[in-house]
Parts: sequence; C-alpha cells; structure tokens
Amino acid sequence: MRYRVDELAARSGLSVDTVRFYQTRGLLAQPEREGRVAWYSEAHLAQIERIRDLKSKGFTLDFIKRLLWGGLDPVDEALVAAVAGEVPGKSSRDDGGLTLEQLAERTGVSPALLQAIEREGLLPSASDGAYSMQDAQAVEAGLALLETGLPLSELLGLARRHDEAMQAIAEQAVDMFVRFVRDPIRASGATQDEAAERLVEAFRKMLPATTTLVAQHFRRQLLNVAQARIEREGIDEDLLPVSPPAGPDL
Repeated sequence: MRYRVDELAARSGLSVDTVRFYQTRGLLAQPEREGRVAWYSEAHLAQIERIRDLKSKGFTLDFIKRLLWGGLDPVDEALVAAVAGEVPGKSSRDDGGLTLEQLAERTGVSPALLQAIEREGLLPSASDGAYSMQDAQAVEAGLALLETGLPLSELLGLARRHDEAMQAIAEQAVDMFVRFVRDPIRASGATQDEAAERLVEAFRKMLPATTTLVAQHFRRQLLNVAQARIEREGIDEDLLPVSPPAGPDL
C-alpha cells in the first residue's frame, strides 16, 4: 500500500501537520517522491504506531528518535522497555489510562487543582492525556490526609521535600545498578540476547526488593520519630481519662 500524506494521517489518526512535524524531526523515514507527490508506505505507518506507543510511555521525541534509528544497542533497548513498563504514570489509555477529566471524576478533585498539583511535580505530566490508576490512588491518598486536618499547603510542601530527597536516593540506586549489574553483564561476553535477558531479569528482581526496602525503612523511621516526639513532649494530662471516685471500703 502507498499513501499520500493526508491518507497516512487519516490511517494513523494524526493530523497532516503532526506527520510532517515527525518527518522534520527525523522520526519518520523520507517518503518516495514521484514528481511533486510524496508517497508513504506501511513501514511509515508502523513507525508512527511505534512513536505513539513510546510517547504513551513518557519518552521524549529525542529519545524516541534514538530508539528508532539504532541509537541504543539491543541490550539497553530491552532494559528501556522493561523500565517503561514498570513506571507508574507511563501506561497508555489502552492499558487503563485516564484523561484529566476522568481522573477528576474518579477522585472528586477539580481539573484545575489536579493541574496545579501536576505543576508542583507531584503528579507526572500527562500532556498526552494518560494518567495511570496509580496516579488516581495517589490523589485519593492525599485526600485522605486532607480529611484528617492537614493543610493543603503543608502537605504539598512535605511532598516536595520528600521528592527532592528521594531523587538523590533514586540516582544513587540507579548508579549502583549500572556499576554492579548492568556493566558486568555487558562485559561478561554473553550474546546480546543473553545479556538483555539477564539484565531485564535482574532489574525485575531488584525493583520490588529495593522499593520494599526503602518503603519499609521510611515507615519505620516515621514511627520511631513519632514515638520519640510523644515521649519527649509527653501527653497532655487533660486528655487522660478521669479516674472514677474511690468507693467506700467494704
């Protein structure tokens, strides 16, 4: 099959301008030309579907271009695919993603407030309209905290400080994975397919173990700090139950 640019746009569900934009950015191969007419093929349609899939997982156009044109070797490409499949907020609508309006309806939070939370970096940017179910659960958890009486400004400030601290920890964890897992596997002499399989398997074992370890440590620290604060400041005697009056001796 051959398509003119308007036919390719209609088949792919994109606008003509978007198709030409992808071509200008080097994401699409050049079409065949017969005089002044540009002809696109099924290969171009497959490229557009690949771009759409990678965009739905949160990858930038520059990174997608590297993937499409062999900027990563098969070993790292396999790891990229595994990471994309595990990151909350990088699922497409077909995988259960929510639009902004659907997220607002599910959580009861106005779209304007959700966008404000997103601008603070507390929700992943979903300009393509694909929030995940994990995003909805996070918003619902935030609502539960607000219902206990925590001010929104204080909660947002705490979340920002936590995000900054966890960013440094995440970078250190990734650096450890690269130095002690990825690089040794790549240097082991295994074939690309074997190395890719071992690398993805290691990642899928380490991710839940690491997140469980970090989450459990934070929970323990939170409880320890709470206990120490209570012990240090004591308990308001006005909140203690009143002892019943002593009865007559029998």
